[in-house]
Amino acid sequence: MNRTGRRIRRFFASLALEVAASGILTGCHSKTALTEQEEAGKRLYLGRCAHCHEDNDLALKKVPPGLHHVFAQSKLPSGAAATDTEVRRVVLQGKGMMPAFTGRFDEEQMAALLAYLHAGVQ
Repeated sequence: MNRTGRRIRRFFASLALEVAASGILTGCHSKTALTEQEEAGKRLYLGRCAHCHEDNDLALKKVPPGLHHVFAQSKLPSGAAATDTEVRRVVLQGKGMMPAFTGRFDEEQMAALLAYLHAGVQ
């Protein structure tokens, strides 16, 4: 291969490396911004759900399931269908060790919480 061919080859190799590196670096730090409703759901989640489902700061012997990407699966950890209706039912009526939150969430708050859970709990 002649000198010009080697230069062209090195140029494209370094260009490919830069493109790959920039994609990796931006991909690691890019998060989709939450909507206003999802932000409201996040505040509810952090205030009322995370201490059990994330931190287990009540030292529960049976740790509640994590809720990250709960809607990415077709089934909830309980085996029930991963639907808004089922999550709403469990939150409001409780299940097993989880207390009922009836009267603690109005419709707007419940919609915000569901929107946040759909966002993948960031």
